[in-house]
Amino acid sequence: MVKEELVVLGRDGADGCCPGLLTAPLDEARSIELAKVFKALGDPIRLRLLSMIASRAGGEVCVCDLTPAFDLSQPTISHHLKLLRQAGLIDCERRGTWVYYWLLPETTDRLAGILTRPAGPPLPERAGTAVDA
Repeated sequence: MVKEELVVLGRDGADGCCPGLLTAPLDEARSIELAKVFKALGDPIRLRLLSMIASRAGGEVCVCDLTPAFDLSQPTISHHLKLLRQAGLIDCERRGTWVYYWLLPETTDRLAGILTRPAGPPLPERAGTAVDA
């Protein structure tokens, strides 16, 4: 397996921290970086795979346990897993014939931090929003 260097989201500046999406506008480079992760999460198959991996007792799962859950070929599942790896959401290790996958929680934690609204007064309700529907 080729190990690719992953960009760690949210590591800007000297203190290793940066503002979230809801506190400051994103620069072009950061928006491109985040879009790759959100694109990986935007596919229902990949979202299910990530959920299956993240929720697995013991923290890792064999590809042999993932493939039967889908009506897709093994190469297609491997392609989806590769895209999740390239987005920095999961990592893997080959053990004999099988590959085992696990969640990279630092990436999902950073995504959560980026999307979290800072503490403060609640935003005013607006007429016609999805909440009213």
